[in-house]
Amino acid sequence: MANYTLTVNGRQTEVDVDPGTPLLWVLREHLKMTGTKYGCGVGACGACTVHVAGVATRSCLLPMSLIGSRPVATIETMASDPVGRVVQDAWVATDVVQCGYCQSGQIMTAVALLKTVPKPTDAQIEQGMGGNICRCGTYVRIREAILKASVPR
Repeated sequence: MANYTLTVNGRQTEVDVDPGTPLLWVLREHLKMTGTKYGCGVGACGACTVHVAGVATRSCLLPMSLIGSRPVATIETMASDPVGRVVQDAWVATDVVQCGYCQSGQIMTAVALLKTVPKPTDAQIEQGMGGNICRCGTYVRIREAILKASVPR
C-alpha cells in the first residue's frame, strides 16, 4: 500500500492504495465518484475516460503509481467547465443518450477533442472519438452533438 495525494476536480484528496490500482477503481470505490464507468477493463471501449492534465485518458489502464501530480477531471465536474457545459447541453438538445452507460466517457472524449480542435471536421470527430464504443449505436447523434457544441460561442 502507498499513500497518494490526488487532485480530482480541483480538490485534493488522499488515498491509501496499492500502486498498481487503476485510477478507475480509486475514483469509483475510494472516492465514490461513480460517473466514470467500468466497461471492458482493457481501454478498448472508452467508458472509463477521464482527463488527466487535460488529456482524455482511459482510467482503467492508468495505475496510481503513474499519475504523479497531474490533475484529474471527471464527468462530475463537466457542468462547471465551459466546454463541458456546452457539450452536455448539446448532448441533451440532440437527444444523444439511449441507455447512457457509455455517455460519460463519450462526453469526456468530446470535451478533450473540442479543447484541442474547437471546430472539428467529420473526419476529425471520427478520429478523435475513435475507440469510444456505444452499444446502442448513437454515433450519428454523438457526431451531431459535437458539431452543435463546436459552433462558435
